[in-house]
Amino acid sequence: MASLSLKHIYKIYPNGYEAVKDFNLEVEDKEFIIFVGPSGCGKSTTLRMIAGLEDISEGEFMIDGKIMNDVEPKDRDIAMVFQNYALYPHMSVKDNMAFGLKLRKTPKHEINKKVKDASMILDLAQLLDRKPAALSGGQRQRVAMGRAIVREPKVFLMDEPLSNLDAKLRVQMRSEISALHQRLGATIIYVTHDQTEAMTLGTRIVVMKDGVVQQIASPRELYNNPCNLFVAGFIGSPQMNFINAECTAVGNDVYLEFDFHKVKLDAEKAKVLKDKGYVGKKVIMGVRPEAIFESEHDLKNHPDTQFQVKINGYELLGSEVLLYFNLLNEKPAEVQRQFSDDAYENAKKVQWSAKVSAATNARYGSTITVALDAEKIHVFDKDTEEAIVN
Repeated sequence: MASLSLKHIYKIYPNGYEAVKDFNLEVEDKEFIIFVGPSGCGKSTTLRMIAGLEDISEGEFMIDGKIMNDVEPKDRDIAMVFQNYALYPHMSVKDNMAFGLKLRKTPKHEINKKVKDASMILDLAQLLDRKPAALSGGQRQRVAMGRAIVREPKVFLMDEPLSNLDAKLRVQMRSEISALHQRLGATIIYVTHDQTEAMTLGTRIVVMKDGVVQQIASPRELYNNPCNLFVAGFIGSPQMNFINAECTAVGNDVYLEFDFHKVKLDAEKAKVLKDKGYVGKKVIMGVRPEAIFESEHDLKNHPDTQFQVKINGYELLGSEVLLYFNLLNEKPAEVQRQFSDDAYENAKKVQWSAKVSAATNARYGSTITVALDAEKIHVFDKDTEEAIVN
C-alpha cells in the first residue's frame, strides 16, 4: 500500500472562494483516515484533490515520497468508491468489477482470478451474473468496492459510500468495511458527515469546518480531549451540553457558576484555570450527556454536583434513555433579589440532555435529582472557543 503527505494544500476557485485552506496531513501506510465535518466543510473537495479530480491550487501532495500534483488520475494508482455507486447498468456484476482491469489490458485469466477473489471477500459470488438493477443498495455498494479491490491500488478513497443506505444496512456495511480494511491491510481515506461512522471506522479522524482542519486525532482522543467548542459539539451523539458559566474561587477552591447553581472543580482543573487567569471570567462549560447521572448509586458518589430538574423530553433508545430537562423550574427564593427576571428566563431556556439506563423511573413531567461527574467537565474560552481544560 502507500503513505501520503499533504502539505499546505489549498483549493481556491476562480471566483476567489477558498474551499480548503492550509490542509496538512501525513497518512501512514495501512491507516484508515476519516475526513468528517458538516456539509460544505471541504472534506469531499480534499478527497477529490487526492484523486486528481480537482486541481490543487497551492501546496504539495505526495504518495510514497513522489509529488503527484500534476499526475493524471489514472496514473496515481488510486481507486475511488463514490456515493452513488457509479455502476454501468448494462453490465453484469462481473463485468462491472472487471471493467478497469480490461481497460488496462490485464490478461483474462488474471481478471477472472481477481474478480473471483474479490467476490468471495464481499459475498458477491452468487450475484456475478446479475445486473445492478437487480441488486439491493448494499449489494451495489459492495460491487463498487469490488471494482476498487480488484485493481489492488495503493490507496482506497471512499466518498460517503453509505449515505444512500438505510440505517440497518449502514451498520452492516460499516462492519464489512472495517473487516475489509483489516483483511487487505489497505490505506483508506474515507469521507463522511456521520460522526458515528467516523468514530467506529477510523484509526485517525480529521475534523474539518469551513475548509480548515480543526483537529486530527484518534477517535478516543477526539472524544475525551476536543481542542475546541466545534469539535466537542460535533463528536458525540447526542452532542455535548454547553452552558455559559463564570469561573469563581473561594480560597483554593475553584467553581463554575451557572443558572443559579455552581459546581466545584477538581484540583487539577482548578489549578489550570487559576494559572491561566480565568478566575472571575466568563467561560463555557461542557458536559457530555453520559456524564450526567440519576441513579441512586451514582447520586451517592456525586453529592456536591446535584440539581433538581423537571423532565421535558424522554426518548427510549432500547438499553438507554435520553432525558431532556432545564435546571430551573422555579426561580429560587434565595436569589430573587440578586437576578433579574430576564436572567432567570434566559437560564430556563438552556436545554440539557442526559443519557441514562432504560431502567430509570424518570418520565416526561417527572421531577428528579441529577448529578454531574465533575471530573468529566470540559471548559472552553468564551471568546476563542478553544479548550482550556478537558
